[in-house]
Amino acid sequence: MSPDEEIFDVVIVGAGLSGIGAACHLAARCPAKTYAILETRQAIGGTWDLFRYPGIRSDSDMHTLGYAFAPWRARESIADGPSIRAYVRQAARDHDIERHIRFGHRLRRARWSSEAACWTLEVDVAQADPAAPPRAATLRARMLSMCSGYYRYDRGHAPQFEGMADFRGPIVHPQFWPEELEHAGRRVAVIGSGATAVTLVPALAQTAALVTMIQRSPTWVASLPAVDRIAVWLRRLLPDALAYRLVRAKNVLVQRWIYRQTREHPERVRAHLLAEVRKQLGPDYDVEKHFTPRYDPWDQRLCLVPDADLFVAIREGRASVATDRIARFVPSGIELESGQRIEADIVVSATGLELEVLGGAEFEVDGRKVDFAETLTYKGMMYSDVPNLVQTFGYINASWTLRADLTAEWVCRVLETMDRRGARRATPRLRPEDRAMPTRPWIDGFTPGYMQRAMHLFPKQGDREPWLNTQDYARDRKMLRRGPIEDGVLVLD
Repeated sequence: MSPDEEIFDVVIVGAGLSGIGAACHLAARCPAKTYAILETRQAIGGTWDLFRYPGIRSDSDMHTLGYAFAPWRARESIADGPSIRAYVRQAARDHDIERHIRFGHRLRRARWSSEAACWTLEVDVAQADPAAPPRAATLRARMLSMCSGYYRYDRGHAPQFEGMADFRGPIVHPQFWPEELEHAGRRVAVIGSGATAVTLVPALAQTAALVTMIQRSPTWVASLPAVDRIAVWLRRLLPDALAYRLVRAKNVLVQRWIYRQTREHPERVRAHLLAEVRKQLGPDYDVEKHFTPRYDPWDQRLCLVPDADLFVAIREGRASVATDRIARFVPSGIELESGQRIEADIVVSATGLELEVLGGAEFEVDGRKVDFAETLTYKGMMYSDVPNLVQTFGYINASWTLRADLTAEWVCRVLETMDRRGARRATPRLRPEDRAMPTRPWIDGFTPGYMQRAMHLFPKQGDREPWLNTQDYARDRKMLRRGPIEDGVLVLD
């Protein structure tokens, strides 16, 4: 059989944190299943290999961002990008995953045939010569597991401003950080106030002359220790695996408690966060202007700064914040609408991601093109009337991998159930009583711009289970680990 005719029980798309985790679960629980991983790039790691900007790190603790099956052993709980990349690669080696990865393979189109009960995958394969056009290849998969994340790798969100062509220095997007860029001793302006910006500013400020964070409006920022002292203490007393499970459970409970407080008592959380910022920056700093958002905590993601590094940089005069709209670029920097001019040698546009659905691939079911915006999400993982297709999408209010692990476990349960039943298809079908239910966005009540710009492309959710994307780990854990596979909605045939 030629490579173009290969058929696999499962094809996983993406060799990042989610894809490697999905393969590890599959190899451990369903060892008889054949599988391949398609990875567009030439390396394992996904986000953690793509992003190379200064200071790149997690904005969740690694005891929950790490895999349930692979203890995080480093001292720092808030880890840098290279450490996370090494962790993912080690998991792949430990579970013999690497030999299943097809690097330079980009899924372009997936066509489902009910008659054959499989997906035909049209793939672009990169050539050894980067200038050569990709080679077309075809694979087949009985189950398709999409672990390609939710944003475009080839393009970030980059708004245009008047006068950008006049600026004398480089304008850089963090997603495509040039290795040769030298910022030491230079003035840097960082546009944005999200997780990437608050990571970049203190990292650049270690050697830059001055770093100015230009934000249209403030973001909620909280400081946590980079080292979890309880984790360090437990590792001295207990085996690594047990200590990891205990710290993971503790941190899940803490995350849930904090998020619940933001929903039930937002005014208390606001007061606490602002008090902590004032404690860091002192009574004379204008916290109201620069660190008091118009929205409640967790209406957008709460930005984490380890060991208060952002506040330390501001306090020491190595970084500053300008809260205003940009009027235009000028040759020597950026002019704000207030008339203030930010002198800069380098501008970093930390203005966010550009989202896409399922890696931008096209999908067809029995010759009919699938418009995912017209579908309903099933348990936040599958799509109404689309067979044998599962997407991994983590939490926006907790660590991504918590849900990635649950999704991978659930896929194994589905495969086991299908084998017992002799079924070839698993398809979510609307019940008669579901057809008229009201719908709402797939991610509801979460307002950052990068989400709002793309939610119309994603599936909808309903007002009842299992047509919900709950973003609730405790609820998902019960449903996905112990709930029935055959629930009257997921049809196995």
